[in-house]
Amino acid sequence: MSSSSFSVTWDYRCPFARNATEHLLDGLAGGAEWDVTWVPFSLNQVHVGEGDPDVWDDKSKSRSLFAMQAGIAVRDKWPELFPAVHRALFAARHDEGRDIREEGVVRQVLAEVGADADAVFDEIAGGGPLATFRKAHEEAVDSHHTFGVPTFIADGKAVFVRVMDRPKGDGDRARTTIDHILDLLTGWPELNEFKHTSIPR
Repeated sequence: MSSSSFSVTWDYRCPFARNATEHLLDGLAGGAEWDVTWVPFSLNQVHVGEGDPDVWDDKSKSRSLFAMQAGIAVRDKWPELFPAVHRALFAARHDEGRDIREEGVVRQVLAEVGADADAVFDEIAGGGPLATFRKAHEEAVDSHHTFGVPTFIADGKAVFVRVMDRPKGDGDRARTTIDHILDLLTGWPELNEFKHTSIPR
């Protein structure tokens, strides 16, 4: 029996986070009774060199945090818009090749799905989303030794997952995929690693 309450880390830079997110969003849209907590995680911070400033404190990296802060702001202030914004920011980066490090691009993506870009960037200017981002990232590392996205967390256990396909709007397929992940995570923690040696082309 898979857990219906779980957390998932994301960073818009990662195509595997995009794949898992689409399964989650399509599954939820198709009626899956999951209680998902979306946890922001910074791949930039993971790759900070020894002795270098944390990404949150490095002004030269501030552009790379725009999209994530926008997603956090919408998740926390306008949750009804979060699924559309979340999907659109991933699509902008991975399907459309847009540079989501640019404020103008992020504003355009927000507007395209009906979000108030000015209001979102007012939240970002206030510093709240960045503080939330840092706290969530550090808690994920401290509590679960999280190192990447997407990481699924349930019942005190955490697993990094790479889903190779996209559901393409198929809610049943999406639910099956996520339920398989949760079943392994919570029902068979003894399976520590299972990785194909090659990817069919």
